[in-house]
Amino acid sequence: MSDIEIAQKADKKRIVDLAQDQYGIASEHLEPYGHFKAKLSLDYVKSLEGNQEGNLVLVTAISPTPAGEGKTTTTVGLGDALNRVGKKAIMCLREPSLGPCFGMKGGAAGGGYAQVVPMEDINLHFTGDFHAIGVAHALLSAMIDNHVNHGNELGIDVRRIQWKRVVDMNDRALRKITVAQGGPANGYPREDGFDIVVASEIMAILCLATSREDLKERLGKIIIGYKRDNKTPIFASDLKAHGAMAALLNNAINPNLVQTLENNIAIIHGGPFANIAHGCNTVTATKTGLKLADYCVTEAGFGADLGAEKFIDIKTRMAGLSPKVVVLVATVRALKYHGGAAKDDLNTENLQALEAGIMSNLKRHVENIKNVYGLPCVICVNHFTFDTDAEIELLQSKCDELDVKAVLSKHWAEGGAGAEDLANEVVNIVENNPGQHNYVYESDMSLWDKIEAIATKVYGAASISADAKVKKQLADWNEEYGSYPVCMAKTQMSFSTDPTAIGAPSGHNVHISEVRLANGAGFIVAIAGNMMTMPGLPKVPAAEKIDVDENGNIVGLF
Repeated sequence: MSDIEIAQKADKKRIVDLAQDQYGIASEHLEPYGHFKAKLSLDYVKSLEGNQEGNLVLVTAISPTPAGEGKTTTTVGLGDALNRVGKKAIMCLREPSLGPCFGMKGGAAGGGYAQVVPMEDINLHFTGDFHAIGVAHALLSAMIDNHVNHGNELGIDVRRIQWKRVVDMNDRALRKITVAQGGPANGYPREDGFDIVVASEIMAILCLATSREDLKERLGKIIIGYKRDNKTPIFASDLKAHGAMAALLNNAINPNLVQTLENNIAIIHGGPFANIAHGCNTVTATKTGLKLADYCVTEAGFGADLGAEKFIDIKTRMAGLSPKVVVLVATVRALKYHGGAAKDDLNTENLQALEAGIMSNLKRHVENIKNVYGLPCVICVNHFTFDTDAEIELLQSKCDELDVKAVLSKHWAEGGAGAEDLANEVVNIVENNPGQHNYVYESDMSLWDKIEAIATKVYGAASISADAKVKKQLADWNEEYGSYPVCMAKTQMSFSTDPTAIGAPSGHNVHISEVRLANGAGFIVAIAGNMMTMPGLPKVPAAEKIDVDENGNIVGLF
């Protein structure tokens, strides 16, 4: 069966009953959206502050390939398995964006028998969080142009407006646009553009905010542009927009509860991409999971060079989190791809390509996790039916050489039962050799040095470069914003800025083409290479296969 067919046959339980039975959460703390998903009140979250925190487990992956790796699937399977081996575990996941659902992925709620449900709701409109973020962003966009149209009392330089528009869809035609055409009644024409919602600073703010007060304060700090001196910033609070924006996000800030196929509670909240944003679910969700359970399993987007780095350097730094162990997801097929095997040949045994992929891409990620991030690591070999015994044996022996354990996991086919060995290894590490993370760079380093540290220590680059304009911008920001962490916007497909450079390229240069100040979120965005903050659809988008039947059942999500 397809993922959605499996999900639609699930024996789901009412989320209000599950929350009460598993965590003692009374119904008055929940706002149900139908029978199987609900929002958890911030008042209840605050009431957990005195609880002892559980153990934080971070799931990340090797560099993504067309073969797929299965990070969310592993997060769900591991959480179910931890519950099966007697540990109280909760999973904290990101919300899927509509852009990739209709573009490449076709869905992002796990797979096989390691899924969160209701799958079609989660992948489509869910509880409206992304809609709220998009509308809050649009409100600020509208208030900027409205202010200019009515006299521009703040003296906004329309050539230096930094705030783009957003839509939660991959639409390359909107990357560069002109607004206010059609005459004076429509305002002052200017160049503008769209980002995808998950790249909005408001998404980052929602994911890092710890309360409604913190949310509103961060929204007010958003820099929308500059005055004509190109030095004096103009904030969202100057436009008096932040209060209304916070009102639009009033429910979105509450975490969402759903369940796995095995009826274990999962929290899904927030969803920034890791290639163009910081790639982690909300601080509120993760801290709630840690206060409720013995083990909180969370994911970071894309490979460990992106999502895990940002999880360490941005999220744990801001939120005071302490991951104990990293689960690095890999597949035999993906490693063969990194070893040079053609996409059409990945289901054929190829020990030479497999070894090449292990000793390049997998090795680099393991070394980063252990030596740069300072955390213990276990390899989850996400099993595919085409994997041969010889390939599994080779992978495990090479991992032994790298002094890291590789555990074969069959959660896609068997659910939590197929990941019990992985769960036991995670418990073994947490109970006997838990880690204490290191940052890639220190807060007092210059912004340029922080970018260089990420590029050289994590990406294996020999150098970084930027045009004089970018260097000057970073130098100007150093005095007031120099303590901010850096959020690298880079292709997820490679350690370099070239998405076709598989394996583990080294000695390359990372060129920074643009930098942006996300003052409300509290970090600097450095765009490396030709990274786009508005993706495009592929030649054959997943949307072509998605449909609804006459009974209202969604089909084609996978």
